[in-house]
Amino acid sequence: MLDRAIHWCHKISAFWVVLLAVLILIDVCGRYLFNTPLVGTAEIIKNSVVAIAFLQLPLAIDRGRMLKTTLLLNYASPRVRRCLHVFCYLLGLLFFLAVAYSSWQPFIDAWRINEYEGEGALRVPTYPVRFLLVLTCVFAALVYLRLIYREMRSEARR
Repeated sequence: MLDRAIHWCHKISAFWVVLLAVLILIDVCGRYLFNTPLVGTAEIIKNSVVAIAFLQLPLAIDRGRMLKTTLLLNYASPRVRRCLHVFCYLLGLLFFLAVAYSSWQPFIDAWRINEYEGEGALRVPTYPVRFLLVLTCVFAALVYLRLIYREMRSEARR
């Protein structure tokens, strides 16, 4: 179930990127051809970039594509390597749980007060992006928990 959820997050982010590309194309063409930009493009993009980045996080973590250095791992024994992996996965788990926890109340507040980004003709609600941040951080924490489980299971089999 977690695999499907993180793949859906990735698919949504890819689709969202395509939509933003179309939006930017319309905005640029409107500016260039008609001297009229598409109203609200900046606000939509500002909120979308954060959402897209966080939607891609769980799959990147699951596939081992997060930024890392192998300086210590190259010289470590397999047992020490597994311990370092578990330690790093635990730090990732705690980090994303902390981000989800600290982002929950701002999401609730944004929803409660109906917070919007932008002025004038187009105002973009902020609570959907704030919710996506919480949700994808929970998914990322679950992925790290699964990585810890896999690492511990592989240790137990040896």
